[in-house]
Order: sequence, then C-alpha cells, then structure tokens
Amino acid sequence: MMLAPSLLSADFSRLGEEARAVEHAGADWLHFDVMDNHYVPNLTVGPMVCQAVRRHVHMPIDVHLMVEPVDALLPLFAAAGANLLTFHPEASRHVDRTLSTIRELGCKAGLVLNPATPVSWLDHVMDRLDLILLMGVNPGFGGQTLIASIFDKLRAVRARIDAHQATGGAPILLEVDGGVHAGNIGQLAECGADVCVVGNAVFSAPDADGGYQTVLRTLRNAAATPCTTPQASR
Repeated sequence: MMLAPSLLSADFSRLGEEARAVEHAGADWLHFDVMDNHYVPNLTVGPMVCQAVRRHVHMPIDVHLMVEPVDALLPLFAAAGANLLTFHPEASRHVDRTLSTIRELGCKAGLVLNPATPVSWLDHVMDRLDLILLMGVNPGFGGQTLIASIFDKLRAVRARIDAHQATGGAPILLEVDGGVHAGNIGQLAECGADVCVVGNAVFSAPDADGGYQTVLRTLRNAAATPCTTPQASR
C-alpha cells in the first residue's frame, strides 16, 4: 500500500515544513487538491503553490484537479512540478484528448470517479491511463465520512484493471481518496487499492514522534491487516 498524505489537511501556514515532514516520515506521494469553487464548492490552491511546495520535496506530487474546464491548467501544473495529474471526466469535453495531453506533458495521467460516477467512463480509455482514482466521498471538503459503496466499486475497477493487464495492457494504479483511516484502510487494500490518500488521518492525528512517522507506520500496519466490516468514520 502506498500512502499519499493530502496537503488539504495540513497547516497552510507552513506547507513546506509539513511536506518535508511527511516525506521524511516515509510517505510515497504528496497529494495536492486543487478546487475551483465551480466544479466543487470550495476554493484551494493553484500552480504557484504547487511550484513552491515542489522545492521542498523529492517525492512525486499527485495533483487532483477538481476544476472545470481542466485542460488549460494542465501545462501550468506540469511546469510547476506535478508528476501525476488526475481529473474528473465530467470536467473535460474530450476525455481521451485530455489524457493524451497529460502524457505529452511528461506526467502520469489519471481519471477520477466520484461516488455516483459510473465505471463505464473507463471503457474506452484504459490504454491512456496510468492511474484511476476513486472518491470515497463527494469532492470538495476534507474530513468527510467514507461512503460504504466504495468497497464494491473498488472491486469492480480492480477487476477491470486485472482484465486489462491480462490482455497485455500496461499496469494501472488504483487509488482511493476520502475518509481513509486506520479502521478502514485494511479493507480498502483487500478490495484492491494500491494507493490511499490520507488527510486528517495523518495531519490531525497525534503522533508521539512529532513528525508523522508513527501515524504513517500505523496506517501501513493496518493496511496489511484486512478488516471484515466496513468502517466509515473520519
């Protein structure tokens, strides 16, 4: 299980310090939530903040674009140091073209499915995908409760990825974002998640070492111990 702490839950007055701390603690990616108060009812950060954070870390920056339209921002975030760019299909007029553009910019390309977005969006673009991100909550705010239907959706998308790879397709990572914590990450792993975005479960959790090492280790241990009953608290 790879862990991608979300800066949305970090202390915005010291983002560079927070980013360095989670990298030092062993995080795999840094998740960067971009909201436009149009596609989602919130407003966060743009390419300039991504560029500023990039100077503080070496790990991949996973940019989740909750914006509409999306295409004009792709080169800006690629230039700002993003390594992975994911977007919602509803925010693009031409999903295939947007995915191709991301790859042409030198980034990994991913599609994001909201809780009510059907997996059929994936049908004709699997060969363009490096990553599929499933939302465990409706996008727009951190600290929400995981929607239990994510488990069945995870299994369905995992099956699609496995079938794609069985016929010679390139590997595709499966990521989950929203409401992930130590009580449910084991079941998310069991259902096929490769990467989990963790926000409040990291930045709002008490950590004896003061640097997130204990909390990330706890999440990794929990991911390796599948649970049998869905838990959907924050």
